[in-house]
Amino acid sequence: MNTKTEKFLQPFLKKDLPNLRPGDTVRVYQKIKEGDKERTQIFEGQVLCRKHGKEMGSTITVRKVISGVGVERIFPLHSPVIEKIEISKKGKARRAKLYYLRKAKGKRAKLRRKEFVEAAANEKPENNKMESR
Repeated sequence: MNTKTEKFLQPFLKKDLPNLRPGDTVRVYQKIKEGDKERTQIFEGQVLCRKHGKEMGSTITVRKVISGVGVERIFPLHSPVIEKIEISKKGKARRAKLYYLRKAKGKRAKLRRKEFVEAAANEKPENNKMESR
């Protein structure tokens, strides 16, 4: 990309984005304006794909099933409308795009999971028996 363009877009890029991968279950907090009021709407689902890398136009496709009907939304990552994105579960996927989950039902629609807890990863063990030896 052009250096002038990069300098122009630099202040608009978000720096606090988590490392999103296909298969992760995420919560996307989006600002919604209704009349003169503004509220936050949460969309929780599974990341099917991530497109356009780390550039300004990068997007993620998030899918969830509501009463038997699949709903997909495409979120631009660097949009000012997106407040924050939280990862609730990590999924193990062997593909970059999980479009096959659209047709999959039941057991085939499940991915292997790794429970993701940030707080537990940052804590140090207090009563470790190995330290006393």
